[in-house]
Amino acid sequence: MSSTKTELPNAETALIGRATPIIPSGPHAVNGTPLNDSVPDGLEEIIVGMGCFWGAERLFWKQHGVYSTAVGYCGGFTPNPTYEEVCSGKTGHTEVVRVIFDPQISSLDQILTLFWENHDPTQGMRQGNDRGTQYRSAIYTHTENQALHAQQTKERYQSVLGTSEITTEITSASTFYFAEDYHQQYLAKNPNGYCGLGGTGICMPPQDK
Repeated sequence: MSSTKTELPNAETALIGRATPIIPSGPHAVNGTPLNDSVPDGLEEIIVGMGCFWGAERLFWKQHGVYSTAVGYCGGFTPNPTYEEVCSGKTGHTEVVRVIFDPQISSLDQILTLFWENHDPTQGMRQGNDRGTQYRSAIYTHTENQALHAQQTKERYQSVLGTSEITTEITSASTFYFAEDYHQQYLAKNPNGYCGLGGTGICMPPQDK
């Protein structure tokens, strides 16, 4: 594995990108919701990176209270990157899932518990056998409440992981760039496709009352 794929670029060394965005050509392949930048009133969005985004997206679209999901790229510098560019390690982005959910049905704590329990957040620039900056663990937040809750759940999960230190990047969301059509709901279109999702086997401790 080249060191350039496991070391983040900066704004000066990142690929230049392009002005034209990738726009999904149709609705969500599973639940029919529109794939665009809008979030319906009363719903929330949060962006998470858990390694390869195919399996992570399926995890969330199956959850009661999740309105829609989409895969894409976040946390980097290159505008409107392609999958190949992200995989080069020269954009700074990680593969992510944008989750739009109803907090009255599926709470933020439940969403973040799914995040922590279903990948290994201690592996730095990789997830299992998938290596590179695009596979790093990340939570990109949209509100102060989300940022606070992300940190609190990180501390709760760290308390049961012992000496294995969480490396998850937690920061305010930058621009979310949609991935190409063939990546959207990939495992619904390709049921036998690759899914690298896997957790530590350790459960999130409950919230303090």
